[in-house]
Amino acid sequence: MSRQWAPGSLVKARAREWVVLPGSDPDFVIARPLNGDPQFTVGLFPDEVRTAVFPDPVAEDDLGDYESAALLRTALRVGFRGSSGPFRSLGAIAVEPRAYQLVPLLLALRQDPVRLLIADDVGVGKTIESALIAKELIEQGSARRLAVLCAPSLTQQWADELQEKFAMPAVAVLPSTVAKLERAKPAGVDFFDHYPVTVVSIDYIKSSNRRAYFLEKCPEIVIVDEAHACVGAGRQRQQRYDLLQQVAAVAERHLLLVTATPHSGKDEAFRQLLGLLKPELAATDFSVEAERVKLARHFIQRRRHDIRGFLDEQTSFPRKRLTQEVAYPLQSEYAKVAKQVLDYARETVRTSGGEVVTRTRWWTALGLLRAVASSPAAAARTLRNIGATGELARTVQEADALGRPTVFDADDTEDIGSDDAIPAVVDDEQLTADQRARREEFAVRFDKLHGPRHDKKLDVLVTHLRGLMTAAYDTIVFCRYIATAEYLHDQLTSLFKDKARVDFVTGALPLDERKGRVDRLGAASGRRVLVATDCLSEGVNLQDAFQAVIHYDLAWNPTRHEQREGRVDRFGQSRNEVRTVTLYGKDNGIDSIVLKVLLRKSRKIWETTGVAVPVPERSDEVMDTALRGLLLGQDEIDQPTLDLDFTVSADIERLHQEWEESAYVHQLWRDSADHESKQRTLYAHRPIDLTEVAAEVTAVRSALGDSTDIAWFVRSVLTALGAHVADQPETGGFTADVLGVAPGVRLALGLSASGPVQPLRFVAHPPAGPGQRALVRTDPAVAGLARHVLESALDTRLDARDRPARRTGVIVTSAVSSRTIVALARYRFHVTLPGGETRVAEDARVVGFRGGERIAEEEAAALLNAKPDDNLLEGIVRQQMERAMAGLDELKPQLDRLGADFADELEAAHRRVRKLASAYIRGLSVRFQAPADVLGLYVYLPGGAR
Repeated sequence: MSRQWAPGSLVKARAREWVVLPGSDPDFVIARPLNGDPQFTVGLFPDEVRTAVFPDPVAEDDLGDYESAALLRTALRVGFRGSSGPFRSLGAIAVEPRAYQLVPLLLALRQDPVRLLIADDVGVGKTIESALIAKELIEQGSARRLAVLCAPSLTQQWADELQEKFAMPAVAVLPSTVAKLERAKPAGVDFFDHYPVTVVSIDYIKSSNRRAYFLEKCPEIVIVDEAHACVGAGRQRQQRYDLLQQVAAVAERHLLLVTATPHSGKDEAFRQLLGLLKPELAATDFSVEAERVKLARHFIQRRRHDIRGFLDEQTSFPRKRLTQEVAYPLQSEYAKVAKQVLDYARETVRTSGGEVVTRTRWWTALGLLRAVASSPAAAARTLRNIGATGELARTVQEADALGRPTVFDADDTEDIGSDDAIPAVVDDEQLTADQRARREEFAVRFDKLHGPRHDKKLDVLVTHLRGLMTAAYDTIVFCRYIATAEYLHDQLTSLFKDKARVDFVTGALPLDERKGRVDRLGAASGRRVLVATDCLSEGVNLQDAFQAVIHYDLAWNPTRHEQREGRVDRFGQSRNEVRTVTLYGKDNGIDSIVLKVLLRKSRKIWETTGVAVPVPERSDEVMDTALRGLLLGQDEIDQPTLDLDFTVSADIERLHQEWEESAYVHQLWRDSADHESKQRTLYAHRPIDLTEVAAEVTAVRSALGDSTDIAWFVRSVLTALGAHVADQPETGGFTADVLGVAPGVRLALGLSASGPVQPLRFVAHPPAGPGQRALVRTDPAVAGLARHVLESALDTRLDARDRPARRTGVIVTSAVSSRTIVALARYRFHVTLPGGETRVAEDARVVGFRGGERIAEEEAAALLNAKPDDNLLEGIVRQQMERAMAGLDELKPQLDRLGADFADELEAAHRRVRKLASAYIRGLSVRFQAPADVLGLYVYLPGGAR
C-alpha cells in the first residue's frame, strides 16, 4: 500500500539511507542520500522504501581518539553541499566571496525573476558576483539550468571558472566543440537538458539557423557577459540585441547583464541595455529621483574606492597604478619614409574620383598612417595589402562602415578579438600606376627598417622592458596589429634570449591556442613578456602572471586603454603597485592627437574622480575632424562647431594647444564625466549595511570549514588509510601515493579500483592543472573522500584500518576542568521561502554538556580538536563510554529541543538578510524535522583522571 513521506523524513531503500525531498507523492519518492550530496538525487518507487531510524553509536565498534573525532566532524562539514542559512550556495562553491560581492546577491534576493545589470569596475569580480547569483538560484531550486552568453574568446575561461570555483559542470559551446558535444549526449535527449550549464558563443547562437532552437530550449538563467557589445550601432550588435530581446521576453527567466562599461557615452545604447531588464526602464528619466531609485533596484555600479576596505575587509587590489608616458622620435630614415607616406596619403585623398571613392581613400589613408605609426612590419604589410581583398563600398555610408572599424578602436567594434588584422581595402583603379608602384617601393624600404638600430620605438620598448625586469615585473606589451605582434615577438626573442621568456597572442590564433600560450607562459619560471593585440584586452584574467602593461600602440579609445590595464590591475593582483607605460611618437602627428584629445583627458578624469569615462558620444566626430585637419588642411573641411584653425603647414604643437583649449572638446568630456559620476554615486548601493550579512557569512564559513581545515583533513585521511604523503612547497600542497589504499578509497578519489595509478597531486588553490586536485570542498576528489570517510564511519562491518573517523571516544585533556560530554548532531530543517517553495536543508552542530548544563558551542567545537594530555586505561575508557551511552536516551530530547531553537535562529538570520535587501519575507519560515541524528558522542575528562 502506497504512503507519503514528509519532506525531511529518513527512509531506507537500495541498502542505504535517504532523505525525502519536497515534490514526492504516493507514487514516486524523490530523495537524496543522507550525506546531503544533491548530485545523487534519485526517484524511488514507494514499494522499495521503508522508514529508517538513524543508528546510535556503538561503544565497542565505534571507539576512537581525538583525531578520529575531528576527522568525522570535518568530513561532515566538507560533505555538506548546501547551507541551511540565508546563503545556501556558500556550501557548494570553492571561493570565499568578499563582502562587497554579496551586494548583487542581496539585490537578487528581492526579485523574482532576477533582472540585474552588474556594472562594477574592471577587475572587481563581476564573474564571481553573477555566478554566485546563478548558483544561489540553482541551490534554492528556483532554476536548474544556466547559459552564459559571451564572446567566443571568453567561453573557455567562463567554463573553467564555473567548474573550478562553483562546481558547475559547464561546457563551452563553439563551432569547434558543438559536434563533439552532440555526439557525447544520448540520442533523443535535448542538448540543454543533457548539458544544464553551458557557456555559449553569442555570435554562434545568434545566427538565424540556431537562434530558434536556443530560444525554444533556453535555460531558466541567462548571464550575458560584456553586455555593452550587444547594443548600439552595427549589424552584429543588432543581431545580438534581437536575440537578447527574445530571451528577455520570457517573463519568468532570470537575466543578468554584466559589463564594466554600461554607458559607452551613448544614451540610446544604455537605454537599450536597461530595456532588456524591463521594457519600462528604457524610458527612465534620470533627472527624477524616484525613477533613479526605481532603476537602482536593477542596476549596481561601483568604483574601486567604493569597495576597498569594505567592512574592514581589505580587498586585494594594487594600491597604486604607476603610469608613465614616453615619447620617442623617429630615426632619420624611418622619419623620411613616414613623411613620404603621409605626402602620398594626402595626394591620394585629394585626387578627384567621386564622393564614395574619396571616402574610401580617406579611410585607406588613415589606416595606412596608423600602421606606419605601429611598426615597419605593419606598415609594409598594409601597403602590400591594399587591393588584396575587401568589399566594394557603393555609398559613403558603406565606406564608413567598412573603413571606420579598421581605424578607430570604437566601442561599436563588432569583435574585439578579430579586429587586429591589417585592413584590406579595395584598390582604386583611378590611382595611377606610378602611385601604386610607390606603395611597393615604400614597403621594401620599411622591410629594411627592422630592429632597434632603425626603429627607435622598438629601442625605447627594449629599454623600458629591461627596467621593468630589473624591478621584477612581468609585462604585457599591447599593440594594434598582428604584424606588429609577430615583429615584436621575433625581435624581443632575439634580443632577450635567456633573460626572459617571450610569447605572443593575436586574433589569428584559435581560441584554445591563445589560452594555451598564455597558460604556458604564465607557468614559466623567470621573467615573462607577453606581446598581445587587443584580443586579450577584454575579460581575460592575467593578474596572476603579469604586473605591468606597456601600450606599444595607443588605443584610440580610453575604454580599451583601461581594459588593457585592467588585465593586471584587478582583484587578486599580488603586487601593491602595477606599472603602465604608454609609448607615443612625438613627431608622427597622429599619436599626439590621440594622446591629447582622448587618452590624457580620460586619464585626468579617472585620477580626479575615480571614474573611467567612456568616449563621449560625438568623439568620432572630434577625432575625424582632427585627423582631417592633419591630412587635408582647414580650407577643405567643414567644421562649423569647432573654433580651430587647422592648416597643413601649421606647427603640430600649436595645433594641439588650440585643440586642448577648445571649449567644445572640454564640454564633451565634462558632460560625460558628470554623467558617469552621478550614475555611480547613485548606483553604488552604499546605504546597504552588510555588517549583519558579514556575520552570517562568517558563521557559514565556520560551519563548513576553511581551506586549512580541508588541507588537514585530506592529508590526515590519506595518511590514515595507508597513502604515502609528501609536501610540495612550490604549490602549497602535497602529493599522495595511493597505490596501496583500499579499492573503495580509490573509487572515492575518482581513480580505478585496481591497477597502477599515478600519485595524486593536491594544490592549495584552484585552478588545478592536468592531473592535479585542488584542496577545496567542491573538488570531486575532496568531496568523494569526505563522503567515504562519513560512510565508513557508519559501517561497523569494515576493518578498523579502513575507518579513519570514529563515532565515540574518551579523551583526557587540560581543556576541561570537569567531565564534559560532546555530541556531534545532524539536524534537518524545512526552509520555506517567500512564495511557498520549500526545501530540505541539513546542518551539523556540536553540542556540549557539563554537569547537565549546555556549554557554548564554540567551546564544544574546540574540544573536538583538543589533543590528549594522557592515555587512559582500557577499562576506564570502556566504563566512561558505557556511562555516556546509557545517558543517550536522556540526551536525545535535549538535542531535539535545541533543534527547534536552531530553527528559530536560522529563520531570524533569513529575515535579517532579506530585510537588508528590502526583499519579501512574508511566508518565510524554518522548521526543525525531528529527530536529530547523533553522529558522534565523546567524553572529555580533566587531566589526572585515570
